[in-house]
Amino acid sequence: MLGRHGAARRRTALTALGTLVLTGVTTAASAEPPPAPASTAAHTLGADRPPAAVLRALERDLKLKPGQAAERLVNEAEAGARAGRLRNALGTHFAGAWVSGATSAELTVATTHSADVAAIESQGAKAAVVKRPLTDLQAVKKKLDSAARRVKTRDTPVWYVDVPTNRVVVQATRRPAATAFIKAAGVRGKGVSVRVSAQRPRLLADLVGGDAYYIESTARCSIGFSVTKDQQQGFASAGHCGEQGDSTAGSNRASQGTFQASTFPGKDMSWVAVNSDWTATPDVEGENGQRTQVTGSVQALVGASICRSGSTTGWHCGTIQQHDTSVAYSEGTVDGVTQTTVCAEPGDSGGPYVSGSQAQGVTSGGSGDCDEGGTTFYQPINPILSDFGLVLKTAAAQSGASAPQDNGTVDTWAAGRVYEAGTTVTHAGVRYQCLQSHQAQGAWSPVATPALWQRM
Repeated sequence: MLGRHGAARRRTALTALGTLVLTGVTTAASAEPPPAPASTAAHTLGADRPPAAVLRALERDLKLKPGQAAERLVNEAEAGARAGRLRNALGTHFAGAWVSGATSAELTVATTHSADVAAIESQGAKAAVVKRPLTDLQAVKKKLDSAARRVKTRDTPVWYVDVPTNRVVVQATRRPAATAFIKAAGVRGKGVSVRVSAQRPRLLADLVGGDAYYIESTARCSIGFSVTKDQQQGFASAGHCGEQGDSTAGSNRASQGTFQASTFPGKDMSWVAVNSDWTATPDVEGENGQRTQVTGSVQALVGASICRSGSTTGWHCGTIQQHDTSVAYSEGTVDGVTQTTVCAEPGDSGGPYVSGSQAQGVTSGGSGDCDEGGTTFYQPINPILSDFGLVLKTAAAQSGASAPQDNGTVDTWAAGRVYEAGTTVTHAGVRYQCLQSHQAQGAWSPVATPALWQRM
């Protein structure tokens, strides 16, 4: 519970929030001048100028009418900024946010206090009053994560925070297995529900020849996103694709690089440093060989559209179902992945997921296939960049070639650093709070991007 002074600050924030316009400008009382129209969230994230290949794939896979895909991407970008401001204002009452509808026109923000409804609605969002704050749900999931290290999870392969239902869900092949897992975690009666499903997610690496890149001349995976570390170029991919020191070859079987770091299980992330024959680009292979470029790594909301590229099945789209999911593969448990409705098949592992032009993550595993449909999980890109000190290669100009190393005390904004929603920084002598998780680009200073930062 908030203390007296904390509650007063929160009431002040909610009062000020009611005067904000939907594109994220500051209040009239702020000393900072309103940003130019070009600083809307959609413009900042490139959602107002999507590649044609992205629009075609969204229309095909989400069964949208002409024009709806473009509208959807703009709505999702604007919703992310509004949800970030409300998250900061609601504080411990915040219980999650998601978009819905064919064009993601409806943003819902959940709170545990009915007194917050007016402030939520003033931002053009629908309010949902629920029982449990997001922090409580996350704490329950962490207990399940801990239990998974002690007990077998073969019959309980997936568990996650389901924001729209305000619950933690355990997916199990048998209900008794879920009951035993919940009991072992000590979270019975803590808002945990059970979903019975015969599906068992699997890793999507393949031991046959094909396109993309090869590991030690045997396994095949897909390149994720181009990255740099200091002057070294390379790419991010899945951790289960290879171990540190493993060599890689490109789709043409030419020598390519070496795994510099790999984490699996626990997380599913890796990065490969390439030799001088290869050049890092911001490109992602899209529909029919057409390329799209990433401009950043702003995390999309639950319900947002997302597309994936892979060397086996190519370009497919769907929606984000939930973040912070844990998956127990037969090879080990991975925490913190995102679940989607996008299909994938063996060999697609490591490939990129993008929402509009924003990098989201790399393929980890899933179930089903691209003939009948399926579920996939991706390792979010921002933790990869942060853990390995990498800088995402983007189409936007960047001011530095290396990610700054956090030392626990520095809070000055810096390009290349990964910022989580709610983080506070100082820039040009002014304090700002992060609205959406992202890696800072050189052109994305807090004063220039109200879609990503809120002046305090």
